[in-house]
Amino acid sequence: MHRYRTHRCGELTKGHVASTARLSGWVHRKRDHGQLLFIDLRDHTGITQIVFQPELQIFAEAEALKLESVITVTGEVVARTAETVNPDLPTGEIELVARTLEVDSVADTLPLQVNAERDYPEETRLTYRFLDLRREKMQRQIRLRSAITASLRRRMQELDFIEIQTPILTASSPEGARDFLVPSRLHPGRFYALPQAPQQYKQLLMMSGFDRYFQIAPCFRDEDARADRSPGEFYQLDLEMAFATQEDVFAAVEPVMHGLFEEFSDWAATPLPFPHIPYRDAIRRFGTDKPDLRNPIEMQDVSEAFRDSGFKIFAGLLAKDPKHAVWAIPAPGGGSRAFCDRMNAWAQGLGQPGLGYIFFKDGQGSGPLAKNIGPERTSAIQAQLGLADGDAVFFVAGDPGVFYKFAGAARDKLGHDLDLLEKDVYRFCWIVDFPMFEWDEDTKSVGFSHNPFSMPQGGMAALDEQDPLDILAYQYDIVCNGVELSSGAIRNHRPDIMEKAFAIAGYDKAVLEERFGGMWRALHYGAPPHGGIAPGLDRIVMLLAQTENLREVIAFPMNQQAQELLLGAPAEVSEKQLKELHLQLSLTARAKLREGDRAPVGEPG
Repeated sequence: MHRYRTHRCGELTKGHVASTARLSGWVHRKRDHGQLLFIDLRDHTGITQIVFQPELQIFAEAEALKLESVITVTGEVVARTAETVNPDLPTGEIELVARTLEVDSVADTLPLQVNAERDYPEETRLTYRFLDLRREKMQRQIRLRSAITASLRRRMQELDFIEIQTPILTASSPEGARDFLVPSRLHPGRFYALPQAPQQYKQLLMMSGFDRYFQIAPCFRDEDARADRSPGEFYQLDLEMAFATQEDVFAAVEPVMHGLFEEFSDWAATPLPFPHIPYRDAIRRFGTDKPDLRNPIEMQDVSEAFRDSGFKIFAGLLAKDPKHAVWAIPAPGGGSRAFCDRMNAWAQGLGQPGLGYIFFKDGQGSGPLAKNIGPERTSAIQAQLGLADGDAVFFVAGDPGVFYKFAGAARDKLGHDLDLLEKDVYRFCWIVDFPMFEWDEDTKSVGFSHNPFSMPQGGMAALDEQDPLDILAYQYDIVCNGVELSSGAIRNHRPDIMEKAFAIAGYDKAVLEERFGGMWRALHYGAPPHGGIAPGLDRIVMLLAQTENLREVIAFPMNQQAQELLLGAPAEVSEKQLKELHLQLSLTARAKLREGDRAPVGEPG
């Protein structure tokens, strides 16, 4: 018989009755019924009920066990009586009557309970993550992540993508976030950077003739934490295709995403092909470039209803600047003064002056705006938006380039508060036609808006002939339920076009040669047209686990202060290590360390 187990804790069934079995696992629960002691023994497969009888010497030892102690038990599998069968457990028809007990490891008093799904402070959960991960929910979600990763790998291989690992220690590159830098011991004063993404390497692989590449890639960015973004590191399904158009990338990615979400969820997923929404259209309709399409609300421009109207605030804004507009945000079912006043108060809580509204009842519009613009204009708005009694509409006005994010937030809030979101679905879309360039008000200059390595739509002719702010790029995002899973692009594979694009953004050729030397050189030796994308694994798992926090689907995440509390990172290093790396801490850093401003180290409980 095996030293620790003949079966796992979720495997014994009625077919094993009268046989001898040995199980090992954690003490999940204890129930002392006086003449009998019951212990639920748990491993990753499930739970088996163990019965300890008082006449055996091991009874007292079993009574003294604390929860989460690790034990090995040998005994006879017996059938439960009809009234004691537990239909909720795969092993619920049997129990193991213990003959021998070996205590492999004794647990101290627990800082958090493993056998209950209670809420604990994040600091406690992350400091004792090894306990937190034992809980059923966390076990389920980390195993889900493993299965999703395996499925992605299989699906990519079936599409003839080959998996290639790219370097972790590489050169610093402006990808849009801060790099994590690694000092070089062998090259004093020089630093490696952890890759924000394998962007340049995967493009170089296309130039190396590999045609279809992918990897489950770790990426590192020194960013602040959010619920949908981990500080420090994250993983993505990174892929690139040679001789590919934008439509080829979509055709490769859509079946993978659709199949994955069908495989791991009972919710419906958007049928193929996914809808394409131009960036500027998404901003105008939804107030965001990552719209939640479960929300049926779409905004509309109603400027003409307010132009030269009796509502002087909006009329004045429209007259002041031709860029100004008034957008309407419909609110089906929101037609009460109390609800409208709550939305107005919410807007003021965000620092806005307010949120104008009209609500409809008894066949007419009500509220201050309706009185100011009159029934004819009010009816025109109602007809344009298709609103009825019991509905409302909210308005934002000014420069859309300034207010669109607030309008999008109002749309989201209305969708949630009025319970308008479609249930039990994953709604995908592509956001396409991103502007190649944008105006930087601070520097009063044109800069790249999304990805400097993208191919402009129209190629060199567009760069030569069009206003830079009118040029669109072959750039795209894939979005699901309001979560951006990834950005991607068809790359600029021609050095002359790249040189011109960088010049428009204020960079001369020397910048290309200095900062992107490897790729710049490669473009001169026969680069195929190519493009790709990199859907975020963490966000995919978050959506499929139906949780709103990435830390729930990552085994050992950092907290919101970018600290790993279990092992205590970031941590101090010795003077000897600093000297080997030719580094010296600044006076400010030394002062902070003396004051105790450092990452706490979790002590075992």
